[in-house]
Amino acid sequence: MERFYYGKSITEFLGEPSDSIFGALSQAESFDTARDQKNTWNEEIGLLKSILKGYEGHVFFEYSIPRLGKRVDVVLLIKGVVLCLEFKAGAERFESADREQVWDYALDLKNFHEPSRDLYIAPILVATDAPDEPFELKTCNYDEKVYAPLLANGATLSAAISTVVDGVTALTLDGMEWARGRYSPTPTIIQAASALYANHNVDDITRCDAGENLKKTTDYILNVIEHAKANREKSLCFVTGVPGAGKTLVGLNVAMKQFEKKEPAVYLSGNKPLVDVLSEALARDKVRQEKEAGKTYTLTTARREVKSFIQIIHHYRDNALAKLKMPIVNGKLEIDPAKLKKHVDDGYSEVEHVAIFDEAQRLWDQPHLSAWLARKKGVQNFPMSESEFLIWSLNLRPDWAVVVCLVGGGQEINSGEAGIAEPIRAANEAFSDWNVFISPQLTAKEYAEGNVNVLLGKNPKVTKNTSLHLATSMRSFRAENLSSFVGQLLDRDASAARSTYTEFCANYPIMLTRNLAKAKEWLRNVSGGSERYGMVCSSQAFRLRPFAIDVRAKPNIVDWFLDDITDIRSSLFLEDVATEFDIQGLELDWTCLIWDGDFQYAEGGWIQKDFSGGKWKNINAPERRAFQVNAYRVLLTRARKGMVICVPEGDRGHPPDDTRRPEFYDGTYEYLKSLGLNEL
Repeated sequence: MERFYYGKSITEFLGEPSDSIFGALSQAESFDTARDQKNTWNEEIGLLKSILKGYEGHVFFEYSIPRLGKRVDVVLLIKGVVLCLEFKAGAERFESADREQVWDYALDLKNFHEPSRDLYIAPILVATDAPDEPFELKTCNYDEKVYAPLLANGATLSAAISTVVDGVTALTLDGMEWARGRYSPTPTIIQAASALYANHNVDDITRCDAGENLKKTTDYILNVIEHAKANREKSLCFVTGVPGAGKTLVGLNVAMKQFEKKEPAVYLSGNKPLVDVLSEALARDKVRQEKEAGKTYTLTTARREVKSFIQIIHHYRDNALAKLKMPIVNGKLEIDPAKLKKHVDDGYSEVEHVAIFDEAQRLWDQPHLSAWLARKKGVQNFPMSESEFLIWSLNLRPDWAVVVCLVGGGQEINSGEAGIAEPIRAANEAFSDWNVFISPQLTAKEYAEGNVNVLLGKNPKVTKNTSLHLATSMRSFRAENLSSFVGQLLDRDASAARSTYTEFCANYPIMLTRNLAKAKEWLRNVSGGSERYGMVCSSQAFRLRPFAIDVRAKPNIVDWFLDDITDIRSSLFLEDVATEFDIQGLELDWTCLIWDGDFQYAEGGWIQKDFSGGKWKNINAPERRAFQVNAYRVLLTRARKGMVICVPEGDRGHPPDDTRRPEFYDGTYEYLKSLGLNEL
């Protein structure tokens, strides 16, 4: 299928009857076209026919931008310049949301459409009945060939086009080759989930190499599910992947595919901010889609629908706990028939046949879960780990079930987290009749310390398949080696960090300042369209209060990630700050990391501090030191397009505030500066 509804040379477009062009657009639309859309097409066709005379190039109507799940109304290729036109027929003013929309189209083409990367791109918002606005050709920061949006009405559109293309040295460009060129997006998890929920395919919204991999993994899991259903079997699948490869996206994709087939499946994660933000984003997007289709659909209904397949793992666990007979005797779990009615089709199990556990290696071990349940729930002597109990709850089904474990490797294990060895042990010992599907990479040293083969032993029900490994990272499209740079920075390997930074600094700026006001100004100036920015800091950054930043005041992370700049709770307002716990698993386009005295560079090594009782105290426990390093690793890898690091001056008064002495900050600033970061 073509990426556009209609595409011809300008000469062919001018010579073709308007009714024929309208017919081609209507035929390409997959559902009944609303009257407003028909009127808009007619107005676009008539207007463009009147103003494109004398131009050579190509014209495309309804050009697809898959990552955003939208289509550009019109794309013009003139002299090798890409003009993105967003029409608002009958509009009497230029709305900021519409301006952002057309700007997003231009930025998306620049970043992800390979034939457009070296071309000038001009977004034009056409509000046909709006008053005249002056034209100013101004390029975006760090996107020197993308112009800020021009605002035109029906009478000034011709002048807007000539403003962009006059004086440009014409390039020889094959319009159809451009239109069919490779589109290689890397969406945020929010964008990807929203596009999937809107019935886009995973290979439409991701880079070709990553998309093929994601589709292959999704299809393999769906085949395991179909086989289990057809044969009334139970199966355990492990999916591995390099950092940023899209394991979460695979899990969501599988859950949504099952949801579409009206066969219940649930995506489960212990990352509450991720679940909250994704759930609300999908619900809001559903309401928007229904409204655009002329239907009434409440946000409450949308939230309820999303909750049916995305849940916090602890809620799912507690629902299963509520079925148990108490107290637990002799280490054996039993269903209490008095607590619920047995269903003929599913016994006492959950309604879902399929459960997908994201970050499965982070599920709690038996001692930690048992102690927590005794302390918080009054449940004594709980005999299972969290992963074994969750598999046990699916095993209650009398017919079939599939558990999918999405597994990250090479990560520090927090206290109480069982690691990947625990679900493997459970499969071997407690659920030996279950089929086990793994990728060969699960046997690597970063998983269960390389003991997976030993743990699986001679289990005859194990099947290995490379489709269960995601080998292509799609997290960053501007700095593929950002994670390497951050690792070198934290390892204090200054020479390697300088060398790595020079490889991507032209496309991914990391700025340095001691002035928070300058950092905020940089964020506002560097962003374009609906790109998101915000401030982040360590959860131990207790001495940022002089800057009106208190890490104890937790933001509403849903509002922080999803609301616009008019809402004071939004990240864009630059008042609330997110910590590593709020932002892990999520990302922004641009960030400001405010670096406090909890993590200080010194010649002998990182000085790591915890603020307690009004004073900084040394962190000496190896585990806690590792957690703090990982906190800064998360904070330094949350920006997709670039970041600014603000290291405060400290208090240089006489006498100074002992909790904000300049020496707590100066060494860190000089170290970061030595890595080649540019100062604001």
